[in-house]
Amino acid sequence: MPEYKQFPLSDTAEGLTEADILAWRVKPGDTVTVNQIVVEVETAKAAVELPIPWAGVVTELHVEPGQTVEVGTPILTVDVDPDGKASPAPAAAPAAESAPAEEEMKPLVGYGSKAAGTTRRARKSATPAPAPVAAAPTPAAPAPAAPAPVAETPRGGYVPLAKPPVRKLAKDLGVDLHSLTGSADGGVITREDVHRAANGSAAPAGTPVSTVDSGYDPATRERRVPIKGVRKATAAAMVQSAYTAPHVTEFLTVDVTPMMELREKLKKSREFSGVKLTPLAFAAKAVCLAAKRTPDVNAVWDEAAQEIVYKDYVHLGIAAATPRGLVVPKIRDADSLSLKELAVALTELTDVAREGKTTPAAMLGGTFTITNVGVFGVDTGTPIINPGESAILAVGAIRDTPWVVDGEIKVRKVMQLSLSFDHRVVDGQQGSEFLADVGALLADPAVAITY
Repeated sequence: MPEYKQFPLSDTAEGLTEADILAWRVKPGDTVTVNQIVVEVETAKAAVELPIPWAGVVTELHVEPGQTVEVGTPILTVDVDPDGKASPAPAAAPAAESAPAEEEMKPLVGYGSKAAGTTRRARKSATPAPAPVAAAPTPAAPAPAAPAPVAETPRGGYVPLAKPPVRKLAKDLGVDLHSLTGSADGGVITREDVHRAANGSAAPAGTPVSTVDSGYDPATRERRVPIKGVRKATAAAMVQSAYTAPHVTEFLTVDVTPMMELREKLKKSREFSGVKLTPLAFAAKAVCLAAKRTPDVNAVWDEAAQEIVYKDYVHLGIAAATPRGLVVPKIRDADSLSLKELAVALTELTDVAREGKTTPAAMLGGTFTITNVGVFGVDTGTPIINPGESAILAVGAIRDTPWVVDGEIKVRKVMQLSLSFDHRVVDGQQGSEFLADVGALLADPAVAITY
């Protein structure tokens, strides 16, 4: 007899309350195994793949791609006993005897401390959730059939894919779903598709999904994109930082010709063979060395405790632009790494970030951040401090610039640095000394031996 279990959206990182469904890896009727990835979601911190803790057959997907779901909400139903081989427990079985079965329902990987299935939130849907077999009056009573997706009569070979709430919306607005092609993954029709159709701006059925712009309105020639996921979290963090930490920004222009000459020399050495040695690696090393001389930039203001917390380590954040928005993964204990190790860590960090695979844990607990605006050809800026930190360094583009050397004008490699710091923690003198130290290390890397 079938036995249904509902898979809830789990808390993938501390403090998360919701996530966006990016893409399903399964569909109704698919057989799944324990720890198989079934869905990709985007939280406020990163894109995360979620495995399922049971084996069985998928009977229903409760949410569609693009939908925002609260943590704890059932998103998928699985028949864990499709062959009816499991024996139902006696109705009067004591609680102690049922403990092993409850243990089997706990997630295996990728979840928080809450056990799945202990508390279930009612799902608002036109199709009621399937009842467990144990709730049947007698073992001989037939179990409820697995809920099937609402079907439409094919018209010209096209069957619209849409969830019950979307179908109801279409019915209320008088929209024929057969006339639409869904913009979500797999051609699923979303609420936005229905609303566009009601306004006369939907793509006709048969239009490739890739050509459907999910937010474009031809009538106004505008495109609207919902604020959610990484973009929403970044905006909230920047507003919080701007209105809680009194920002001060200082600037320094540096002749980094010696650094660039050393870089070329090291790239030809055996030790750095195969290593992507960028100017950012030198900046990272300079920050770690300078922070030891000015620990205030690596401290944090604790408003609740009314304390300044000084960190005896540098968890270096690197701001990275990704297709999903700005993320700031960390290099743990960056101050303990050599220049080569920093270069390797930076390459790995940026590659993972560009692929959208940065984990939520990788973006927590930073103490200082570098943003490399120079990679976009920008000279400088006034960066906003990440919440929980007290300073951020912007590294500008390196340009050939006329520069006075020993009383003569020569063409040199020059870059601009800008340091924003929290004036509650870092005074002007300390910020200036730190920025001057970083500049000195980049202008002449040999200065490092004096630190």
